[in-house]
Amino acid sequence: EGCGNEACTNEACGSSPGFRRMDNNAAAIKALELYKNNAKLCDPHPSKKGASSAFPENSAKGAHNFSACSNGKMNHKDLTPTREDFRDLNYLTEEKVYEILALCGETEDFSPLIRVIGRVFSSAESLVQSFRKAKQHTKEELKSLQAKDEDKDEDEKETASGSATAMEVEPDAASSSGEGASHDGNNIQKVGPVEVSVDIEAVRRVYDRLLSNEKIEAAFLNALVYLSPNVECDLTYHNVYAADPNYLNVFIIVMENCNLHSPEYLEIALPQFCKAMSKLPLPALAKLARLWSQYGADQIRRLVETFQQLITYTVISNEFNNDNLVNEDDGVVAATKCLKIVYYANVLGGDLDTDHNEEEDDEPIPESSELTLQELLGEERRNKKGPRVDPLEMELGIRTSDCRKPLIPFEEFVNEPLNDVLEMDKDYTFFKVETESKFSFMTCPFILNAVTKNLGLYYDNRIRMYSERRITALYSLVQGQQLNPYLRLKVRRDHIIDDALVRLEMIAMENPADLKKQLYVEFEGEQGVDEGGVSKEFFQLVVEEIFNPDIGMFTYDESTKLFWFNPSSFENEGQFTLIGIVLGLAIYNNCILDVHFPMVVYRKLMGKKGTFRDLADSHPVLYQSLKELMEYEGNVEEDMMITFQISQTDLFGNPLMYDLKEGGDKIPVTNDNRKEFVALYAEYMLNKSVEKQFKAFRRGFHMVTNESPLKYLFRPEEIELLICGSRNLDFQALEETTEYDGGYNRDCRIIKYVENHTYN
Repeated sequence: EGCGNEACTNEACGSSPGFRRMDNNAAAIKALELYKNNAKLCDPHPSKKGASSAFPENSAKGAHNFSACSNGKMNHKDLTPTREDFRDLNYLTEEKVYEILALCGETEDFSPLIRVIGRVFSSAESLVQSFRKAKQHTKEELKSLQAKDEDKDEDEKETASGSATAMEVEPDAASSSGEGASHDGNNIQKVGPVEVSVDIEAVRRVYDRLLSNEKIEAAFLNALVYLSPNVECDLTYHNVYAADPNYLNVFIIVMENCNLHSPEYLEIALPQFCKAMSKLPLPALAKLARLWSQYGADQIRRLVETFQQLITYTVISNEFNNDNLVNEDDGVVAATKCLKIVYYANVLGGDLDTDHNEEEDDEPIPESSELTLQELLGEERRNKKGPRVDPLEMELGIRTSDCRKPLIPFEEFVNEPLNDVLEMDKDYTFFKVETESKFSFMTCPFILNAVTKNLGLYYDNRIRMYSERRITALYSLVQGQQLNPYLRLKVRRDHIIDDALVRLEMIAMENPADLKKQLYVEFEGEQGVDEGGVSKEFFQLVVEEIFNPDIGMFTYDESTKLFWFNPSSFENEGQFTLIGIVLGLAIYNNCILDVHFPMVVYRKLMGKKGTFRDLADSHPVLYQSLKELMEYEGNVEEDMMITFQISQTDLFGNPLMYDLKEGGDKIPVTNDNRKEFVALYAEYMLNKSVEKQFKAFRRGFHMVTNESPLKYLFRPEEIELLICGSRNLDFQALEETTEYDGGYNRDCRIIKYVENHTYN
């Protein structure tokens, strides 16, 4: 850059008239040669003596030039400032960038702009002050200001006006107008737009103009390399966000760079920046998630692709294995933590339903009587307070199950290359230990596919089974009890439901912890060792009998091929508790059942009530009728003549009347109250009419899974996969991976016969 004296006689000085311009690499080599030869430094220009302030608004000249360009009133003289002005410029606005860009375009020399970008974008303090937007007063503030102005004289009014102008122009005076909103963010329904002091649209326009120039893009890249370590240090040791919440502007501005996922950034710049971002405190992460949730789907997808690209690039560029764990790669870990912010932004920005939550069971699941001895033996019951909850999820006051439809599909957050190299046994260990030094990808389950998460759940179940066996062995030694390390079920084939129900009810009442032992089934009068096959047969027989429509516990819809609770069933709650236990045991023992419920059942198991939209899956005919009612353009009361009383049929075909509201038979459905009618109808069909049956079912399910990370790891649709597997079977993939033995091959007549009958 030189010393600033345009008449400098030092030939190696950038200000010397005879100095020949060179690129960055050549300049670096030249600087090393000069240093080696002890080259003489020239004296600083007189205008540089007496260090100038960090920001140009502190000098009259700098403030004048900046104010002129901010007001958009620039003549040719204003467009040709001296180079000293650019050197003193330590923050940017959209107008200033365009001013420098115009000057560079005239001279076809972009080095002044490159130097300014390098200086501003490599400094957190400069970025925090850059691209500030004018503070927008609320209506209440404007009224208050007007009232005060009436009591002031003209001079005071002018002073106030001048202060307001300064507030709009000078970044130091601008403050974040959105902090109040972020503190109220726990109530998702009430929180308004998250406002920040940076003008995001201006930043996007600047990037669009500048990133088309390769030299300028290199300046952004180099600046990010210098910026990231300093930001990480500030956040780790100096708690800068607590001192100035506007520090978040650094991350907002940098993440608007749409080229971050390009190869040039992936090796050094982006990993370092992700490490810095992962150091943000929890309130800052939550505010960033709320801000990004206001972006559109395309912007969210761009953010996802940026972090996914880094993870994928790092994974395929390294050989991760049991000795070199991907969990220990700082870049992948940091990018995953950053991706979590985008994930919750995707949830917040989607179609939310935070109101319809299932009530918790009135009676808690009884604890084991072994608890005291477990404590004495160091085998305390894990997760007694229930499954873990992500801290960011708690800060935001939102759950994944609250999101009906995210901005972009959840599947786009899964990184398959990472799943391929992840050593799940080690990852699960880190998940349970919960130390800061070891990262577990199970704390970010959105990045894992269902198969990988199922493996993590399998390890959790097996370790719990081992723990229960150990406790049983210790009891047998201490108290002389009979050793029974397994959950043994001895049943008769022709009385399988009665035998299983009695045995499981006794276990649930006496010691529910036994349900977490490994299942061992024995059919009376039959020899055999249960290595898994007998248990699967047991599950199959129980399911066939309980879900038989003739039993009357569940109804079956031929059109949807789905089961639903029979609201008029004669069976007691114990039967429904049994099927809940069976489903829990199937997951716990890694067995797949031929059971098909509508998705609302799994949503209800995750704590969400059924609503009108769930009828599309569970009761499609009723859903279509109610939808037509909602869309009807005529007079509903006169044309349809329906009331808030509905009718159903019991097992014997007899009609049963039910009032959705008190005196419902006398309340007509009109155009004004039809939304209420539809909501109450859905509430009755999906919740109230089957409340007793479903509570018993859920209670049985939670008896087995209450200490499991099931709810933490899986979404409702993934729980369906755990229980009954995928409905979409890829027979072509099966054929391509099949190995033939015993003299058979793909072209044998018997094989062809089996194929034809399978596909048909």
